[in-house]
Amino acid sequence: MPQHSPPEILFRHQLETPVGTMLLITDRQQRIRALDWLEYEDRMHRLLQRYAKKKAFELQADSLPTAIHTALDAYFAGNFVPVSNIPVYTAGTVFQQAVWQALRNIPVGTTLSYGALAKKLGRPKAVRAVGTANGANPIGIVIPCHRVIGMDGSMTGYGGGIERKRWLLAHENARIESN
Repeated sequence: MPQHSPPEILFRHQLETPVGTMLLITDRQQRIRALDWLEYEDRMHRLLQRYAKKKAFELQADSLPTAIHTALDAYFAGNFVPVSNIPVYTAGTVFQQAVWQALRNIPVGTTLSYGALAKKLGRPKAVRAVGTANGANPIGIVIPCHRVIGMDGSMTGYGGGIERKRWLLAHENARIESN
């Protein structure tokens, strides 16, 4: 009879922000595994399940680790530095991991087009793949997919909604340029 390992315990948190209720999932190492908005909780669970790769997990309510709470409070108060130091754990493909790391390297106050991001990755023809990886990002804001815009400077899709994306970019004083 095969041995089944016990489910991994993950922790579910809620945080009120100026743009709605944020949901976060962390692990025992206090790394963020998923971050989304309350109205998109189903999508967050689908992404968690996809990246769990058939490994069972169990969600338990808990208080948000102090360091993460402090960093996110600082972000919403206008101090953007601490959020870039929040530890995350993602389990996407090698390409997705590269895109998500590149997203973390987009400076606050700037935006990039999908094409520019593909070029930074050394894959200038992979614009659609970059867009797909960007859309599969399980940890918004900390992995700042909202900083990616259309080549013409237009607001393109954002899992948390275009109005929230617009707010986040305005909050960060982002220069929206076509590139």
